[in-house]
Amino acid sequence: MHQTLYRKYRPRTFDGEGGVVGQEQVASVLQYEAAHDRLSHAYLFCGPRGTGKTSCAKILAKAINCEHPVNGNPCGTCFACQSIDAGTAPDVTEMDAASNNGVDTIRDLKEEISFTPAALKKRVYIVDEVHMLSASAFNALLKTLEEPPEHVVFILATTELHKLPATIVSRCQRFEFRRIRFDVIADRLLWIAEKEGLKLDPEAARTIAKQAQGCMRDAISLFELTSSGGFDVTPERVADVLGLAGIQTQYKTAVAVARNDASAIFSIVASVDASAKDMTVYWTELLGFWRDMLVIRSLPEEERVRYLDYTEPELKLLSDGARRFRPEAITRHFALMDDALREMIRLPQSKRMTAEITLIRMADPALDSTEAALLARIASLEDRLAMLESGAPKIFPEIPAPTAPEIPAAAEEPKPEATPKTAEDELVPADLSDAIERCRSSLPGCAGHLMECDCFVSPDGSRIVLKTPGEFAKDMLSSPMNLPKLASAFTLSGIGSPGARLEITVGAKPKVKNALDELADAEY
Repeated sequence: MHQTLYRKYRPRTFDGEGGVVGQEQVASVLQYEAAHDRLSHAYLFCGPRGTGKTSCAKILAKAINCEHPVNGNPCGTCFACQSIDAGTAPDVTEMDAASNNGVDTIRDLKEEISFTPAALKKRVYIVDEVHMLSASAFNALLKTLEEPPEHVVFILATTELHKLPATIVSRCQRFEFRRIRFDVIADRLLWIAEKEGLKLDPEAARTIAKQAQGCMRDAISLFELTSSGGFDVTPERVADVLGLAGIQTQYKTAVAVARNDASAIFSIVASVDASAKDMTVYWTELLGFWRDMLVIRSLPEEERVRYLDYTEPELKLLSDGARRFRPEAITRHFALMDDALREMIRLPQSKRMTAEITLIRMADPALDSTEAALLARIASLEDRLAMLESGAPKIFPEIPAPTAPEIPAAAEEPKPEATPKTAEDELVPADLSDAIERCRSSLPGCAGHLMECDCFVSPDGSRIVLKTPGEFAKDMLSSPMNLPKLASAFTLSGIGSPGARLEITVGAKPKVKNALDELADAEY
């Protein structure tokens, strides 16, 4: 008889292979209490769904009644363990309060507990979704929880702790179950795949784990779905089956919004709409990408890892997208995207139109008259004023004396002879986020321009090419007053080697190897 994977690989012990994972703060205490016979008369397990509450309740029921316990763990082979696993134990009752929430059910339970166990050491009552009990049922349960017979143990489980009366909570030993970390879920999926003889790509396991949002049961169910039919589970297979757009699509959307590129916006939305991907799923992923860009813009690098779950290549895409927006713009976009998501749910037939209009409004603050949009436009004006105050070129610049040049002429002269390009001449993209932050205090005008620039570095770090969006930005960044400070900011940020040649250009990007903008400009 076929058994679903999440039931087949439900934890049977508190620790060890196949035991509870991701809830060590709960499992270790329960195991200690079972091993030293220091059990409470009532337990309350609270936390999100699929995080192991019912599994831990059944393990605890086995540990209480096990004939040959091993360091607080049930042996799994005695009559008590096997009957509880099979759901046939006469003295272990599992009750779903969602469908048995009346006072009569609790009254019947109170009559039962007066009898001693029929076959096991203790009677165990596992009440799932206990918050669904009625007020009268809670009142009937209250006295029993306070002074139960010695042979009875209650284990209450709930996903909504705030709905339980304080009088019930105070009479139980409470355990908080947390959302399981995505890396722990991914490792568990790889272990299950090995046991089942299935091929699971580690990157696909991480993607499934992220979609599960801390729920182990959901993650195992998604893995079983993607592997059904004997398919190898690859990132492409996961994206196809779950209808995910992927981080590359999210990044391209961010670049299109930053550039106010209406053509790219319509092309991306049309591609998502024409594929098997659901527009609402794409939009939810986009909200997550915008949230992660805000993390990048708001926190120092050493703190970001606590709140971001990305591989190194994905983090580069996220960082490059984040540098293109001010925090004020990101928060304004959140309000627009949140309204759009509600509209998509309310009117699913107009999802595509809602997405297109919202992205166009995000790209151009002038189309939005809200307070957040006005603040974003004011922030942009402040950047422009800072540029002017920090030494922008004058309309009629003074001609410097020829005898005292600021920069040696040799630095501006082209190379005497052109040599053929080799692999070493190719450039790789560089992240300007740190340099922008350093320039905000010393060169506030340059910081605003750098947010719109693309930076590329030679493999040996001797050459830095800064691509600006226009002549004004080039003149501003390359002015004799700003250029030395800019080069110093690049050096302190780890962009290029000390003394690297800084080239500031306008127009088409230089030919690069694996450049992020090649992905951003790719046609759908």
